[in-house]
Amino acid sequence: MQEHLHFAAFDMMPRSDRDTLVELLQDWTYASARMTQGLEVSATGAVGGSPEAPPDDSGEALGLPAAALTVTFGFGPTLFENEDGDRYGIRERRPPKLERLPPFLGEDLDPAQSGGDLCVQVCADDPQVAVHAIRNLSRIAFGRAKLRWSQLGFGKTSRTTTDQHTPRNLFGFKDGTANILADDREALREHVWVADDDEPAWLAGGSYLVARKIAMLIETWDRVRLSEQEQIFGRDKGEGAPLSGGTEETAPKLSALDEHSHVRLAHPDANGGTRILRRGFNYVGGNNALGRMDAGLFFLAYQRDPEQFVSLQRRLSTDLLNEYIRHVGTGIWAIPAGVDEGSYIGAALFA
Repeated sequence: MQEHLHFAAFDMMPRSDRDTLVELLQDWTYASARMTQGLEVSATGAVGGSPEAPPDDSGEALGLPAAALTVTFGFGPTLFENEDGDRYGIRERRPPKLERLPPFLGEDLDPAQSGGDLCVQVCADDPQVAVHAIRNLSRIAFGRAKLRWSQLGFGKTSRTTTDQHTPRNLFGFKDGTANILADDREALREHVWVADDDEPAWLAGGSYLVARKIAMLIETWDRVRLSEQEQIFGRDKGEGAPLSGGTEETAPKLSALDEHSHVRLAHPDANGGTRILRRGFNYVGGNNALGRMDAGLFFLAYQRDPEQFVSLQRRLSTDLLNEYIRHVGTGIWAIPAGVDEGSYIGAALFA
């Protein structure tokens, strides 16, 4: 998992047709394939074209390596059907499980930071490389899709490989200790990837992404006693070990934790074995109108079935942590499988 995120949601332009959507996905695929290799978005790029025309590439990543850049695309429920109907002839191919998320207790969602026909998740170890990717994909989309909202993130709050240390969130606690790891193929197959015999067939090998922008009440949290902070999470703040004893990697004894602590409510043993793949990032957007930090967690959850997230989120309705956080943005997208050479992202949807 990389250190930096630039996430963007797009809406297709009114009166766009199926050919427009397919061409956009083809153009995005071509540009992304080049950028993930550390190349410019086209052969002429930032300086190789006509001096009398705008460059194909904005140029701020010239000379920078790819920085482990990945580009992940998703299709939202409104791409298949919105108030204008079935714009692209794909309504009948919408995954049955791709529905708008139900309301959850304590939400304060901003429509301007939620939803979108398409999403693009860009991760990289250099923030300029990540921003460059979204900037140029936005330029390529001009006249076909418009940026609905976006979010920058830093300091990954989950680990995805055994050699990574568990990072900390902005409350100072280690986050994602029990996350699914990249080499745990059995867990990925069971909990993350859409199977060949799942519906629909075109999504096999893909996943479902839920994004949640979670504001943290930083100033309030910073006045909470250490012992209470640890009780809320169910782990000690230094080592990250469960309060029931042991080290960070020790399985918690749930009955020894506060019944409303975050660890006890979220742990797979308390949820019928339900797990999700976490890819969260911290964010700071300056100060709000009250002079407080506009900061929090941009939470990304991948799962084979959106019900995995829904059931966990409902379980967390009594979480002691809820006093110090607010869910302010949301979205759900179907993530198609990776791209074969010579094809484009989501080609199976239009086959």
